[in-house]
Amino acid sequence: MRQSVACALIALTMLSTSLVADGTEHAVDPGVLANAVVRHADEQDANRAAIHAALARPEVQSVAETMGLDVDHANALVDTLSGQSLDQAAAAARQVNQSLAGGAQSITFSATTIIIALLVIILIIVAVH
Repeated sequence: MRQSVACALIALTMLSTSLVADGTEHAVDPGVLANAVVRHADEQDANRAAIHAALARPEVQSVAETMGLDVDHANALVDTLSGQSLDQAAAAARQVNQSLAGGAQSITFSATTIIIALLVIILIIVAVH
């Protein structure tokens, strides 16, 4: 009887080992997971680049100076942003970049409002961090 149980356990162990070797234990394909991580990192890099581009604009720097915000400090903090804070700041930055695209010579009311919104978001983030 003991010999039969031992043989059955050995057979089950060998079967489970072959299943693990086939890679069937993964709920998600490691390649798919790796691609998702890379896409997320690329999206965050693009968001940070949009914010840096907006903060580099002379119009934004002028409004920031008026508000007493140190743009260099804000730029340094951009690299620490993540999650919803990064998404919100990037959305505002993209609006700034789009409204000032093409070398607009004057800042309209809406562009100024968007710039102020971007700077306020960054100020809030600075206060929280």
